[in-house]
Amino acid sequence: MAPSTRIFGEACRVLMAAAKSSTSSTSPATAAAPKKGILKSVPVSPALGKFLGASEASRTDAVKKVWEHIKAHNLQNPTNKKEINCDEKLKAIFNGRDKVGFLEIAKLLSQHFQKAA
Repeated sequence: MAPSTRIFGEACRVLMAAAKSSTSSTSPATAAAPKKGILKSVPVSPALGKFLGASEASRTDAVKKVWEHIKAHNLQNPTNKKEINCDEKLKAIFNGRDKVGFLEIAKLLSQHFQKAA
């Protein structure tokens, strides 16, 4: 039994090394692929642009920046973590609402993005 495990063990190491080296290299075609969907940067409304500091952003980046602001200014309701207490900056992009649910953030941000033609 020992000789067969030695053969399979060596074969597995060779195959695993080959697989690891082939997946770690990326082809130039995949590295330069254009971003699509929610990862694509699109023009945003002036209010959201002022909040983000950019005239274009992807939806994921916008949500990340909003959450960074919420965490940095401790705006989550301590008793109900699903609720966000809006400061003046967030009120400007969330239609003047004092409180929003964390599941509403993406929905409220969607109005600030241009629709695809």
